[in-house]
Amino acid sequence: MAGPKEPKTAVQKEPKTAAEKGSKPRKSFLRTSNKNIFKTKIVQMRRVSKTLKGGKKLTFSAVVIVGDETGRVGVGIGRANDANVSVEKATYNGKKNLVQIPLTKNDSVPHLVYGNFGASDVLIKPAGIGTGVVAGGPVRAVLELAGVKNVSAKQLGSNNIINNARATIVALKALRDIKTICAERSISFKIFRNRIIH
Repeated sequence: MAGPKEPKTAVQKEPKTAAEKGSKPRKSFLRTSNKNIFKTKIVQMRRVSKTLKGGKKLTFSAVVIVGDETGRVGVGIGRANDANVSVEKATYNGKKNLVQIPLTKNDSVPHLVYGNFGASDVLIKPAGIGTGVVAGGPVRAVLELAGVKNVSAKQLGSNNIINNARATIVALKALRDIKTICAERSISFKIFRNRIIH
């Protein structure tokens, strides 16, 4: 007589990776490994009501500032039926429109600059160490997430949040460092520096 049969142990197969299956891994802008380097700040969240034939439709509109505090910053706008989805859309839109700005050793802007968008005007001036960010509203949020730590700014036009944020981006786009100016004028850095000193 045969002895008792041993129970079969189930062998669990390890799931195949995307490379083994032959398919490409799914790409998502918000799921990249470097997503944590960006910081976000919501500067405006509105509930928008639209009257339709069947009644009122409520949606949410969000304005988000995205930056890595090392010279890259962007402004994004998102609209959706849910507040969280509108913030995600605004974050995605801000990452698509990042701007690289030059910073000095004092974590300030290289020179005075002026930006205009719509009816909003923004003036940004460099400042010494220990000054901090002397600005308010969306201008302050953009400058902080851009990595500027010593600066003085002023809103000179409309108080519209979106337009002021975009006017700040326009001003930051106009910033130029010494290397860029030397390349445009086709002169060396030493000659340019001597001209400034003398």
